[in-house]
Amino acid sequence: MTADKHLQSWQERFELAEAMQPLLGKLYRNQGVEVQIYGRPLLNASTIDITKAHRLVAKYEGEKLRLRESFPFVEALTRLDIKHCRVDIGKLAVNYWRNHSDASEIDAYMAEQLAPAMGKSLEPRDVVLYGFGRIGRLLARLMIERTGVSNTLRLRAIVVRGGKDGDLEKRASLLRRDSIHGPFNGSIEVDNENNAIIANGTYIQVIYANSPDEVDYTQYGIDNALVVDNTGIWKDEAGLGLHLKSKGAAKVLLTAPASGDIKNIVYGVNDSDILAEDTIMSAASCTTNAITPVLKAINDKFGIKNGHVETVHSYTNDQNLIDNFHKAERRGRSAPLNMVITSTGAAKAVAKALPELKGKLTGNAIRVPTPNVSMAIMNLNLANETDRDEMNEYLRWTALYSDLQNQVDYTESTEIVSSDLVGSRFAGIVDSQATIVDGDRAVLYVWYDNEFGYSNQVIGVMQKMLGVTGLVLP
Repeated sequence: MTADKHLQSWQERFELAEAMQPLLGKLYRNQGVEVQIYGRPLLNASTIDITKAHRLVAKYEGEKLRLRESFPFVEALTRLDIKHCRVDIGKLAVNYWRNHSDASEIDAYMAEQLAPAMGKSLEPRDVVLYGFGRIGRLLARLMIERTGVSNTLRLRAIVVRGGKDGDLEKRASLLRRDSIHGPFNGSIEVDNENNAIIANGTYIQVIYANSPDEVDYTQYGIDNALVVDNTGIWKDEAGLGLHLKSKGAAKVLLTAPASGDIKNIVYGVNDSDILAEDTIMSAASCTTNAITPVLKAINDKFGIKNGHVETVHSYTNDQNLIDNFHKAERRGRSAPLNMVITSTGAAKAVAKALPELKGKLTGNAIRVPTPNVSMAIMNLNLANETDRDEMNEYLRWTALYSDLQNQVDYTESTEIVSSDLVGSRFAGIVDSQATIVDGDRAVLYVWYDNEFGYSNQVIGVMQKMLGVTGLVLP
């Protein structure tokens, strides 16, 4: 009987997750509503992913959230005239069931909680990816997974060098298959006659060019577009400004730290610095995005006198596969075979997003033989004393309820390792089990998917630059 009971319970959860999937899809496709459970996105999620997201709630709240308790909230969403927002039904459901014994008031409760998103509408904008490497392809995946009439970021083209025979097929293949992030979730076709890739119905023009200023985007029906430069070749205003000489290009975003007076934006921290008249921006680096939200949270609560950030970073395409010449010190040695001490400007770059920490942080980096997911170890001297429990509880609250909830994640697992975090959409994940606090000194360990987590941060900056940022509720 016990075995039958567990099987019956699993069957019930599985069927509810299956019933939830089409509702979640329609909410996004038709209304631009992305549903989450405690920060875990349910858009395009499998039934297993939906079930696991519900189980996660117990780690935060000490009590389960059952699918039969959350399902009525998804149904209620379909009855509301809300658009272009991100809704955490996990938090809404937990709060509701703490104060109610039946479902009779769910519709009224949801209408009250989601009132700011009623009737909200955003116009879609064109996006061009200039460069199609690691970050470019992940940005493409993130935009394509949101394909639908309500999608506000429309990937219209990619610009690459080349044009040799077979180039288009190879570009499509690299989008279709990824050794780290797995297969593309959908279908990809190649239109050789028109130099295009069709991914899940998204028509992506492939344009071959050697310079940012030699493309006429308007001939492809692209206008007033945001060009996202993933090449890292041009980092100053003069170089990135070349993009703006191309017809149809309106704004430029660099997916790397910029030089000069260009604003370096860490989404969630200083994106309020983005003004409508800004035409050239930077999304900073993956490490700066990982550490700045946590540093801001710590500084706001305890104050930071000074500190050192050591980055344990997965190797990147900049390093050599085997020993060979490299202009940088040590980076010429084989990346898969060595730990390589190198420099990083991420600690100093924090000050561009968080000026109150200017001159307070030093940093260094160790490249290690893993292909993705890195860690920042932050050794901080605090202005106010605290203890480990208070520090962890505050960071847990930050991850769940603060304005940084979409940037900072928190784990209490004693078994988690780097590969478990491939595909994390957060800028950084606090490993609470490794936290060390001794009075006014704290050592924090923050994991981050230096590819996918960073790409999600870039998407946030893109939305803000184009004025298509949706509300996050509650």
